[in-house]
Amino acid sequence: MSTIESRIVRYGELKPCKTAFIDAHTPGSDQKENFTIIGGGVSESPDQHVHITDKIGFNIGAAGQPPKCRNSLHSHTTAEVFFVAKGRWRFFWGRYGTAGEFIAEEGDIFNIPTGIFRGFENVGQDYGMIMSMLGGDDAGGGVIWAPQVIQDAQAHGLVLGNNGVLYDSKKGEELPHNVQPMPLLTEEELKAFPEVPVDAVIGKYVARYWDLMALSVDKPTMVIGENGLIKDKPGFEVDFLTRGSAVSDKVKADKPVVLMPASGHWRIKMNEVETTLSNGDTALVLPGESYSAEPSMTGQAGLYRITATDDPAGATWTGA
Repeated sequence: MSTIESRIVRYGELKPCKTAFIDAHTPGSDQKENFTIIGGGVSESPDQHVHITDKIGFNIGAAGQPPKCRNSLHSHTTAEVFFVAKGRWRFFWGRYGTAGEFIAEEGDIFNIPTGIFRGFENVGQDYGMIMSMLGGDDAGGGVIWAPQVIQDAQAHGLVLGNNGVLYDSKKGEELPHNVQPMPLLTEEELKAFPEVPVDAVIGKYVARYWDLMALSVDKPTMVIGENGLIKDKPGFEVDFLTRGSAVSDKVKADKPVVLMPASGHWRIKMNEVETTLSNGDTALVLPGESYSAEPSMTGQAGLYRITATDDPAGATWTGA
């Protein structure tokens, strides 16, 4: 079993992968950085560093990008949840990214429906970071790219094999003889990816930081869950804590729990280990361990708590 100390990852110690995905050489996307904090991640590159390798039923990761850098249109078969740790971000979706969009500020959270093409762009003034929660130990088995993303990447030297591995012709790499290029989705297959209108996303899949701060004044607010503000059962639940709803007395974890501050400084105790976490830091509590989490100083303080459930990772749950 990993030690408690090894399950605390600091924002400043995150190790990026700059060649995680097929658009790593495509202008406009070539400066993005991908981070895998807990789990296997969804990187297509063997260069990806995994900070915490425990399998807990879901993945925690992050994406860091300078201003005007975007992540290309792609789809997932399990949950992809983001909250903004730093900066200002534009999320967009649809076959060409034109079905809808909105701006997310620091602390806002977005549970992107499965089965639609989505992308995101840093529209702030400085380097930005969004933290991610991905359903399943294998994060749904990988990424499905919009056809134009694969075509653009080939023009800049990157080819994705049908084995899910990237090959960089700029490094002299070629597809192995038994591997074919990843086939493009056909027009018929693309019909399965809906163009979801904005009013079907805002209010149902987005929760705003300042609303969560208000709602969590005296008890944690369930953000994502069967009875959450965002109704879904992705294999984990997400709730939000602030000063008046902090975990002051130690509780014992029955399932894996991940603690991720959105603002302020939080004093975290895991069994006998005590530390302070702030925005961008991550801590994993394993079943059987006790923990507490409360602000360590005055001022604004919000924290996302992600707890594993027995629900299988899969398509977005609609309550049907």
